[in-house]
Amino acid sequence: MKKIFLLFFITIGFTSYVCSQQVEKASKKKYDLTNRTSDHFMLQYGMDRWSGAPDSLNVKGSSRHFNFYFMLDKPFKNSPKFSVAYGVGIGSSNIFLDKRYADIKSNTTVLPFKVSYPGTDSSYFNKFKMTTIFLEAPVELRFYSDPENTNKSFKAALGVKVGTLLKAYSKGKDLKNKSGQSIFGNRFIEKQYDKHFFNGTRLAFTARIGYGIFGLHFSYQITQAIKEGAGAEVKPYSIGLTIGGL
Repeated sequence: MKKIFLLFFITIGFTSYVCSQQVEKASKKKYDLTNRTSDHFMLQYGMDRWSGAPDSLNVKGSSRHFNFYFMLDKPFKNSPKFSVAYGVGIGSSNIFLDKRYADIKSNTTVLPFKVSYPGTDSSYFNKFKMTTIFLEAPVELRFYSDPENTNKSFKAALGVKVGTLLKAYSKGKDLKNKSGQSIFGNRFIEKQYDKHFFNGTRLAFTARIGYGIFGLHFSYQITQAIKEGAGAEVKPYSIGLTIGGL
């Protein structure tokens, strides 16, 4: 995890350096932005992790996210290489657990993470995940090396996003006994819907870098994933691929 944060801060430092070198040049050159689109769709897919999660939770490496945003881009009149962008969209996170069961409908004050399925002897789901879906509003400060042709331009962005929780649920598939044999068949699925253990507000720092329509993104959530006092003090972070206008 330390390497990930180091890479994140190196990216921010490099982006800040490049941007500072371009400010003076951008103020001297005139650009024609007549054909530049001001609205963009943005898709993001990648890896999710929980910072601060104890090893006992057994968070799997297959945990992932999918985000979709519609953004408006407003270039600065005096420095067209820079712009501010804002928008709205949906962000989702899927945290997979290995041989663990999260009882999100429990009446307890703390979210229980159990070794086995309740009421059984060491039974577990072959696949188990917790999903949270947020309505989000991202805001970014952006840089384009070529503001006239953004599809052939180096791009970078720093920003924040705030979200409100729309839905939270768990999904377990294929319940197996302690010997690894399927109990009800591999098509058996159990879903539970409940939001009360999860933080209803999400605030995260974001950073992106790329060329053309492809880029890499990183986000670190400032707020905890689970409500204070309701479980481990975990803060999600994400790394992945961005496709679309920056």
